[in-house]
Amino acid sequence: MVRTWAPKGRTPIVRYLSKQDRLSAIRALAVSPTRRRVGLDLRLRRRNLTGVAVRAFLRHLLRHLRGPGVLLWDRGTIHRRQAVKQWITAHPRLHVEEFPAYAPELNPAEYVWAQTDRALANSAPMDLRQLNGMLRSTGRRLRHSPRLLWSGISASDLPWVR
Repeated sequence: MVRTWAPKGRTPIVRYLSKQDRLSAIRALAVSPTRRRVGLDLRLRRRNLTGVAVRAFLRHLLRHLRGPGVLLWDRGTIHRRQAVKQWITAHPRLHVEEFPAYAPELNPAEYVWAQTDRALANSAPMDLRQLNGMLRSTGRRLRHSPRLLWSGISASDLPWVR
């Protein structure tokens, strides 16, 4: 929850995009096996995410990953799509661990996403293009700030050792 300013006695009016205008985001927070490096990958789409889009994102991540990897994610319905499950089964170097249902406090990526929420608080983009630019700008700032990324990892209730 973020506060906003308005003249006393005048409720702020927030205009919003139509229901058909949307931007979907998929992100990954990557930590090297030695825990020396941390990275953020953020992809935005003008449509809802599909199992095919998740597969493409995972394929992209595996291209940048040397050796085996562990994927920690929530039990979102998009992650349980048949296309995603089949792709993961076909790529055994990617080991999947799921967070318990409704446990955002365990997911470091949620804390990083909260940084984005704070950066965009009280902004009112005029259209999807402007929102896309704001999200990409915030993503670049986070990507180039290992300190902020590590703070998200440290804030989670997972037993991380840095």
